[in-house]
Amino acid sequence: MKRVLFLILFFASVSASAEMADSIAVPEKRPFFKRLVEVVKEFSRIDTNYIEPQHYNFTAMLQNTNTYESYTLRNEQGQEIVLSPEPSIRIGPYIGWRWLFLGYTIDVSHLNSGSQLQDWNLSFYSNQVGVDLFYRKTGEDYKIRLAKSSDDIPIPVKDVSFGGFRASIKGFNLYYILNHKKFSYPAAFNQSTCQKISAGSPLIGIGYTKHKLTLDTEELGKMVNRYTAILGIDPIDFPNSAEVNFTDIAVSGGYAYNWVFAKNWLAAASTEKNGEQERNFSFSNFNFDGVGRFGLVWNNTRWYAGSSLILHTYRYSKSQFSTNSIFGNWNIYVGYNFGKKREYRNR
Repeated sequence: MKRVLFLILFFASVSASAEMADSIAVPEKRPFFKRLVEVVKEFSRIDTNYIEPQHYNFTAMLQNTNTYESYTLRNEQGQEIVLSPEPSIRIGPYIGWRWLFLGYTIDVSHLNSGSQLQDWNLSFYSNQVGVDLFYRKTGEDYKIRLAKSSDDIPIPVKDVSFGGFRASIKGFNLYYILNHKKFSYPAAFNQSTCQKISAGSPLIGIGYTKHKLTLDTEELGKMVNRYTAILGIDPIDFPNSAEVNFTDIAVSGGYAYNWVFAKNWLAAASTEKNGEQERNFSFSNFNFDGVGRFGLVWNNTRWYAGSSLILHTYRYSKSQFSTNSIFGNWNIYVGYNFGKKREYRNR
């Protein structure tokens, strides 16, 4: 049984006041903490004509998370293998208090399989800044979804189990939302506010990811090349030491839009293009990758329900070996807010 703990944090709005001294209007020296509070307050300042703030202190939610993953491997001859595990299906309760949100889920798709999947996510959201931290490690439960020769001839090994591939990825994405007073990222992806009027915003950001891929080429050859011999085509020939370790440092830009198409309803889409450079800097090591976020939410401030999809794509390319990878989470949730904040108790 695999159990996964998620922690989602978003900035709560805070208030502070500035004081002026005497008639000469010289600012009073304030302690560092008070100055820090005022800086944090700017991260939550919004235009309430466009965004409805959170009315409650607490929330409870039930969420289903479905995880997908796929790797496309190619060699210099143009031969191709596509590998992916069975989707992971998790379900569990979440409870939140203001900026702290905790959840505990069970992987119901691998209860007795002994799967080595590890998947951790930590996100911070404010209207102005967002941070995604992630760590994902997969075990030996992959299947060959597609195999092709250099002449695009399909090799009949579809959906055959293959235990000779492992992968891991860890890193973070940090992004800044330019139109943060009118556009609410939290409204689409953690239901802590409500978008009242449709709005969009450009996004800019930076990111860091570290990848590790290991392919057992001997086991792959035994499994696939008996079919290439029957078909009379060249055997699959990946490098003997097919282990890839690479680090990407990325600068990203994109756009996000929240469409309020009916009362209490929101459809959201966000795409970012990452220009990534490997640690050993050169123009030949520059790649373009992407992140896409899509959401559909119904939220009347008390009850909320919806679905969100987050996809990451990465590319690594060398003369002898290249890989394209994609992984993502599709969430379906329903939740209830309670414990009204003092300023909303009479509404």
